[in-house]
Amino acid sequence: MSTKKLSADWFAAVARVDTPTICNALELALGERRSTGYTYGTPVAAPAPLPAVVGYARTLRFAATDPSPLPPDQALAQRVAYYRYVQAQDGEPVILVMQDVDPRPGTGSYWGEVNSNVHKGLGVQGVLTNGSVRDLDVLAPGFPIIAGSIGPSHGHAHIVDFDVPVEVFDLAVNPGDLLHLDRHGAVLIPEELAADLPRCIDLMIAKEAPILAAARKPGFSVADVERALKESADIH
Repeated sequence: MSTKKLSADWFAAVARVDTPTICNALELALGERRSTGYTYGTPVAAPAPLPAVVGYARTLRFAATDPSPLPPDQALAQRVAYYRYVQAQDGEPVILVMQDVDPRPGTGSYWGEVNSNVHKGLGVQGVLTNGSVRDLDVLAPGFPIIAGSIGPSHGHAHIVDFDVPVEVFDLAVNPGDLLHLDRHGAVLIPEELAADLPRCIDLMIAKEAPILAAARKPGFSVADVERALKESADIH
């Protein structure tokens, strides 16, 4: 998917709402509900719940239970090559999706003070991983890390490979996929639905408005919600 097809205004419109709203808007765009294309489970939002981010996936597989099989010089070269790969280019927004492939994900953390600052400096918008996060009080400010757990150690942290298909929280992600990410998790935005997504976001908000307005009024009743549901259904 190319950023040439999606303007800065598109990214701003999509990032202004949370991931559940994106899921709902995608259903409007599709014309039906769905049960795939988003993460499952209860992630940890670190360092704190932050605004949503939208970007194209860069992918990484990671392990920490055992040492890297590579000699130190090759491991360093691999890490530098990975940083070169993940760096945002030409203003393209990047989200890093990291699969921890250890038998017990989170045994060691890749995400702490150093890597959060390095990745933020390279232009990465945020991280989705089933692995662990640490250094909660000194993570890069404004850099969302949606992780599987919190842990104290990096263990034998090392890169397995990168720029490969990964699976995190039961969501399969390929390099270049477009993602919306916040403290709830992540959802894939299919290329064929992307252009219509801002309109569907506005439509979803408009359809919910009469129900919410009715529910917040004193003396709210079933009759009120029935009227509100009918009003909502008439909004197209």
